[in-house]
Amino acid sequence: MSALHRLNDTIAARVGDDPSTSWTAKLLSKGPEKCAEKFGEESVEAIIEAVKNDREKLIGEAADVMYHLLVMLRARGVDFSDVEAELERREGTSGIAEKAARK
Repeated sequence: MSALHRLNDTIAARVGDDPSTSWTAKLLSKGPEKCAEKFGEESVEAIIEAVKNDREKLIGEAADVMYHLLVMLRARGVDFSDVEAELERREGTSGIAEKAARK
């Protein structure tokens, strides 16, 4: 099992936990909108580090983005396996063709 899958499982296990003892539970208790806001903040921080070409900080920020993406998905009842299934559905299709098919 990959680190991403273990992280997803940990986030799922934190649903309903005491927000005073778990950062994940605290985020989830604030609702999906706050989780989305936090994901956006972390995404911007990753973008900034990419533009600055700071590899180490970009790696750290990318990890934060992945965590907050999983929390945001969980807040809306979407499991990482649903995203994986969509990626698998798109596999082997050019990005241009896939985007054109969305309409």
